[in-house]
Amino acid sequence: MKTIYVDVLIVLNIYVNFFLLRIAAGLTHSPLRTGRCAAASVYGSLFSLTILLPELGNLLSLLIKLAAAVSIVALAFGFHGKKRLMLNTTAFFAANFVLAGTVYGVYTMLKPGFIHFNNACFYIDFSLLILVVTTAALYFAVRAVRIFTDRTPDGDYRVFIRAGDKVLSLAGLADTGNALVDYFTGAPVIICSEESFSELTGAELDISLLPKGFRLLPCTAVSGSGLIPVFRPDEVLISSCTSGRKPVDAVIGFGRCGGKAVFNPKLLKI
Repeated sequence: MKTIYVDVLIVLNIYVNFFLLRIAAGLTHSPLRTGRCAAASVYGSLFSLTILLPELGNLLSLLIKLAAAVSIVALAFGFHGKKRLMLNTTAFFAANFVLAGTVYGVYTMLKPGFIHFNNACFYIDFSLLILVVTTAALYFAVRAVRIFTDRTPDGDYRVFIRAGDKVLSLAGLADTGNALVDYFTGAPVIICSEESFSELTGAELDISLLPKGFRLLPCTAVSGSGLIPVFRPDEVLISSCTSGRKPVDAVIGFGRCGGKAVFNPKLLKI
């Protein structure tokens, strides 16, 4: 009978859950605080104890896995509507399937004695020191890939924003410094000038008297913190000579931005 050390099992799953949640956040561009990510990872590690139970069958194991994924994601990201919860859960589930599929593939081909599968969970028997070293190496590898993929692409951009029968056409600026994300939807925020607000609404920008459909979003910049008005348009397109017109899922905010529509270049890679 395979010996399973509960401490190794729990710590392994905390590490795995932490990275899977980070991957899900990156895929869906959802804000994820480190504290909530850690808490959800610890909570999610408790579900790994089902490996100690008698075999439950594929259907029941899948249902438990689904319930675990939904509750872990809700704890990590908070609840911001069914659509956002479903999107984050799908990304988290997909990351889980890729990881579990890879491990199971290695297990099937090599039959190593240090991997054990049961009830859709796996256990790897190795020292915590190796776990820490491996995780650190993975972290730096992910950071290296992130730095490479987050490079600002070259080119001139045009951002088209449609709200009803009005369309704004603004010069675009791809800037990795714009990491602002809408707390309610998880969508990236494109910052436009205050003059664009007047062009779109026909009124001067006054955060105490906003048109219907607008709300305030906390924003932190080098110059300080404050609130900016944001809204979700009917359509946003980013155009460039290299990639053509690309529809993007974004929220539009208004503030001081040098007269251009400032967006994070990650929007072009979704």
